[in-house]
Amino acid sequence: MSGSPVVRVAEGPADREACFAVRKEVFVAEQGVPEDVEYDSYDAGAVHVLAVGQDGTPLGTGRLLHGAAAAAKNGGDPAVGSLGRLAVTRRARGLGVGAALVRAVEEAAREKGLTAVDLHAQTHALGFYERLGYEAYGPEFPDAGMPHRAMRRVL
Repeated sequence: MSGSPVVRVAEGPADREACFAVRKEVFVAEQGVPEDVEYDSYDAGAVHVLAVGQDGTPLGTGRLLHGAAAAAKNGGDPAVGSLGRLAVTRRARGLGVGAALVRAVEEAAREKGLTAVDLHAQTHALGFYERLGYEAYGPEFPDAGMPHRAMRRVL
């Protein structure tokens, strides 16, 4: 892949569909997450971020929940956003796309006046998030049949 990917807030239906296509490829096809679990009512009000290659190919996505939607996932704190559904296509892994998506979600959180971002990390990804400044807390728990840990980064 030549050139750096572009990471931006998803705008409009085409960008939203590109985000969902990446999630379907990574979570549904690769990891076996049922589609009715992968897509939820939170998608409608979330801020979605999208990474695309120089040719416009979708490479990755993530979403930020804020307000009541985030509070439902983070223990009730409306000042803390919830990063989720972070997915990078197989061909784009190892190129910094995931880190760029996390930083884009954090920037969106700052723009909304949030003070921290929480996430539920698959346990195999703990080191990735720790390198980006997130700290794990609480016990391991299952989500979509996979072990996860809660993590937080103060902005």
